[in-house]
Amino acid sequence: MNGVFITFEGCEGAGKSVLSEKVYQALLKEGYSVVLTHEPGGTKISDKIREILLSKEPKNSFALVPMAELMLYFASRAQHLQEVILPALESGKVVLCDRFSDTTIAYQGYGRGIDIQVLTFVNDFITGGLSPHYTVLLDTDPKIGLERSKRLSKTFAPEGELDRIESEGLVFHNAVRHGYLEIAKSHPKRVTVYDTSTATLVEILPQIIQQLLKVLQKHALSRNPRSRKN
Repeated sequence: MNGVFITFEGCEGAGKSVLSEKVYQALLKEGYSVVLTHEPGGTKISDKIREILLSKEPKNSFALVPMAELMLYFASRAQHLQEVILPALESGKVVLCDRFSDTTIAYQGYGRGIDIQVLTFVNDFITGGLSPHYTVLLDTDPKIGLERSKRLSKTFAPEGELDRIESEGLVFHNAVRHGYLEIAKSHPKRVTVYDTSTATLVEILPQIIQQLLKVLQKHALSRNPRSRKN
């Protein structure tokens, strides 16, 4: 693998999508060849799975059970890896991904209560053990994050409402946040936590970009003006 894999993680409304786009633009200006993508989604097939995962179920229908939800996330990731992430890394590009394996541990492990060893085993099987070189974890109080989410225009829920995952109770979202912080403690060299409960993305963006440039310099990636956005 010749490229560098960077992921952005965090609870709902933490600001990952906005941040990843700003980092993408900044790295392009630095001359790096960059792919910006996201999970669940990132390919036509994965986006169809994303719609199932995030759309609210119609009334009087069965809710998506945790194990089915998990398998859909893994299916989306498998397709995403083969179509987007692995080819980009093999060609020496910087891959910026909004969510990846840490999301599975935080949401399905700590949030849903599925055995983390099982999650890790299946994830390693699907990814071939691929792990990000560096992860930006945006930490925010779930109450604050969910209020931010309500103010955003929605693809899978009307404006002012929350999608299927966002609509889970605070107990779930607090467990997810706890999971993320535990992941950061277990992987201090890979994961850096940035507080977005009080600080704005504008305030922390220069610090994040500076750190990411150090990561890229460490891997001695060549720079060129060509890039691609997914």
